[in-house]
Amino acid sequence: MDAPEPLTISASGLSRTFAGPRGPVDAVRGIDLTVRRGEIVGLLGPNGAGKSTTLRMLTTLLAPTGGTATVAGCDLVRDPAGVRLRTGYVAQSGGVDPTVSVREELVTQGRLYRLPKARAAARARELAGELGLAALLERPCGALSGGQRRRLDIALALTHEPELLFLDEPTTGLDPGSRADLWDLVRRIRADRGTSVLLTTHYLDEADALADRLVVVDHGTVVAEGTPAELKTRHAGSPGATLQDAFLAITGRSTAPRDQTPATV
Repeated sequence: MDAPEPLTISASGLSRTFAGPRGPVDAVRGIDLTVRRGEIVGLLGPNGAGKSTTLRMLTTLLAPTGGTATVAGCDLVRDPAGVRLRTGYVAQSGGVDPTVSVREELVTQGRLYRLPKARAAARARELAGELGLAALLERPCGALSGGQRRRLDIALALTHEPELLFLDEPTTGLDPGSRADLWDLVRRIRADRGTSVLLTTHYLDEADALADRLVVVDHGTVVAEGTPAELKTRHAGSPGATLQDAFLAITGRSTAPRDQTPATV
């Protein structure tokens, strides 16, 4: 029997409490989460469930108040710099400078990761070729379409060849064709590089199409996990049911196109 792939994320009891005007608010109440090497895992939950806080903790943007986690072989609390060196993060809104060219944005990212100038320029060309941006290298970032900007966001996150990629609602606002293109890109990144992916999404068809395994959180805890087929069978009665049916059975609530919760929840 083949040995299981090693873990790129191993979190135990991960929690976060915020100070509120009426007392402490437990946004995340002790989440256990694993992601194996080369696995695509979808993190799902209704608004306010705790998934955004969980992602912010795992990407070192927010310190946990309890629990432990190892991310890409580094302790989340003791070695956050190591985590950042070994992971890539694509935020919901992106962060490119609309006034500079695609080439300049990619080269600057390489230099920020301390690549020599020639290597940063070469890496920019490599990524542009791999992600369908080669013809757009001289175009200002502000002139890109939504799908092109998301491909650029992912290219920037891959500059340092991370072993783990975090995608926070990667296709929000994209048209159906651009969404399908991005799904194919994520699959190719995993297939070609062996990259692990943890993504959040409110589109259940996206989670069903992309994820090897799903983790559903609600009220700050994990309430269900398994493959899409397992969740449909277990909670909706049939592998032919929709993931929406299973999600409603698990949480009693639906998802929404956008997470309207505050950034800290």
